[in-house]
Amino acid sequence: MSDKLQITRSGEVEHWTLHDPATRNALTDEVVAALAHACERAAQDTVLRFVVLQGGAGAFCAGGSLGGFAQAIGQALPPGQTDPLLGMNAGFGHLLQALCALPQMLLVAVDGPAMGGGLGLVCCGDFVLASPRAVFATPEVTLGVVPAQIAPFVHRRLGDRLARQLMLSGEKLVAQQALAQGLVDEVADDLPPAVASRISALRRAAPGAVAHTKALLYMLNQAPTRDLPEQAAIKFAANLRSPEAAEGLAAFAQKRKPGWAA
Repeated sequence: MSDKLQITRSGEVEHWTLHDPATRNALTDEVVAALAHACERAAQDTVLRFVVLQGGAGAFCAGGSLGGFAQAIGQALPPGQTDPLLGMNAGFGHLLQALCALPQMLLVAVDGPAMGGGLGLVCCGDFVLASPRAVFATPEVTLGVVPAQIAPFVHRRLGDRLARQLMLSGEKLVAQQALAQGLVDEVADDLPPAVASRISALRRAAPGAVAHTKALLYMLNQAPTRDLPEQAAIKFAANLRSPEAAEGLAAFAQKRKPGWAA
């Protein structure tokens, strides 16, 4: 288990805390693998009833890390080769599916920024609570990148109109805006007691019935989108290898506008 994902348990409740202050809890390959392993374990745990996914050190999640993709940015794939980016990117999509498929109730507690892939995690929650400091955005298109794996989850959470507005503009939502749009279910000044209160209220739901209900909802949502991680990875890989992504990410690093926005 990675030390960048801290798991604590109290009876029937586990807290999964992203903890990598240097990257504001970015989704590195290590963190994605740790979360996937946690999902696999939780799926077999018949005692566990609640999972709380949160971030540490004043941030929820800064989004996906492009560290593993760095050498491919702006570089065309040699003819005849299978793109290694496909599996790397699809793995995050499979994690999002696993989070949605958890038989336990998944509460997401957001304090600070939830960007890109971090917003994808948020959209997997059965219940989402946020502090007034929470900020949400999908800035990928402003960097010349596709929000590939999170798109179906944002769409499912917000509906077509709001998902389009968020993902095509890259605009930020503060906590109260996210509450009004339905992305967040509750805004609380002090998240831990708010989460505890919500769990207390949810205990009246029988765990077996919850697990079966979530399984039915998962089947309903997955039926038309089962192969989306692979299809999204194709879009992501093609775009990341384009000159547009190279320009967008370079502009971000250099704190300037990209060519298409100048």
